[in-house]
Amino acid sequence: MTSERSVWKMASVSELYDVTWEVMRDKLRKWREENFRNSEQIVEVGEELIHEHASKLGDDIWIIYEQVMIAALDCSRDDLALRCLHELRKQFPGSHRVKRLAGMRLEALERCSCLFFRYDEACKLYDAILQDDPTNTAARKRKIAILKAQGKSTEAIKELNEYLEQFVGDQEAWHELAELYINEHDYAKAAFCLEELMMTNPHNHLYCEQYAEVKYTQGGIENLELSRKYFAQALKLNNRNMRALFGLYMSASHLAASPKVSAKVKKDNVKYAAWAASQINRAYQLAGHATKETKCSLKAVEEMLETMQITQS
Repeated sequence: MTSERSVWKMASVSELYDVTWEVMRDKLRKWREENFRNSEQIVEVGEELIHEHASKLGDDIWIIYEQVMIAALDCSRDDLALRCLHELRKQFPGSHRVKRLAGMRLEALERCSCLFFRYDEACKLYDAILQDDPTNTAARKRKIAILKAQGKSTEAIKELNEYLEQFVGDQEAWHELAELYINEHDYAKAAFCLEELMMTNPHNHLYCEQYAEVKYTQGGIENLELSRKYFAQALKLNNRNMRALFGLYMSASHLAASPKVSAKVKKDNVKYAAWAASQINRAYQLAGHATKETKCSLKAVEEMLETMQITQS
């Protein structure tokens, strides 16, 4: 049977696409800078660079080893990850960053290979890093990631709250805490986390959209009105956000159908829902997605609007 490495030699990236090693290096750099998590492509391009062109890369080789190793862990390529780790250990003995990568490999082994107690070994590595450097945020986050992977949401929430007391400006941590609260159906606390995120980054349409979804899930007239407002804000920030458009339609529809709101509020929300429905219809038509299922969905939207208008009158 032909080995995986033999297949790689038979049809490498440079042979298939006629690209130089400089182009592949620059592609990896672009993916790093833009935080792409396209692990399979990174492994494909990075493996050839490492095998065939390592001597040409200068100091870039070390960040490429790290990038390829993380991608290899995503793709269950422990052979490649181990090679990258070995090279990094030789170059940077005792490095906390390399120790963290070793811990991430142990996590991947437990997730993908059913090798038990690897999480415990990874935690020991992270504890050793934190003993030397208590401010090492990456190691603390990895410990929280392990708790989450083990299904220990309560402990993960506790650790994240303690972490945020020290590093209050960490947006990634606030978002992770919001997600954990949502999974635990603690929507009030999730909303608080998302409010913190919107205060620091008011132009992020995804934070507005998620906050609107949380308020919609909480229910009640006041929350529905907030939900509609923030779905509208998400659309204002990104008019291509279809999830926010559907959210605007749903929140306005519920308000228009509620017997607890005034006639004026009903009328306004019928108008908002009608606008959202027309935009949804237009978006599908422009995209050429007028499938049978889409037509049924749009027909249901139109029927709901007609019902609300009859109810209102």
